[in-house]
Amino acid sequence: MSSLFCCGSTKPFRPAYLLHQAKFTAFMTWAKFPRSSSPAIDDAERVDLVALQPPYAIQLVQQVNYGPLESKRYFVPIEGSETEFVEVVEDDLLQANFKKLNSYKNFKCEEHDKFFEVNVYQKDPVNRHHWRVNIARPGSTIDL
Repeated sequence: MSSLFCCGSTKPFRPAYLLHQAKFTAFMTWAKFPRSSSPAIDDAERVDLVALQPPYAIQLVQQVNYGPLESKRYFVPIEGSETEFVEVVEDDLLQANFKKLNSYKNFKCEEHDKFFEVNVYQKDPVNRHHWRVNIARPGSTIDL
């Protein structure tokens, strides 16, 4: 398990009120330091997003300020709760056909020189009869 944020002094960077503000607020309230999480690695413990059908997913990107990317992590709300989240892997979002929305918030930690980006993903609204996983799109390009 690893901590989601480096410490408790992470502050919003250029805050703005967005259309999906409630999703950001719910996630940030849950993710407060010292919250830690890790995705289920083996198939027996993994979350089936196709069956669960979460309303949205959150991507948490951590990097050194103006430096290299340290991690990309994904979270979905637990069924029946908008205040509890579970970590999933990127491939789960691909299989469930989630797409990145143009809605994000940035956070910064001056103490550790870290920058955090929080993005919202939602299921792509397509005709389910004709839907299939886009096998031509590799997992590392999900957030283009």
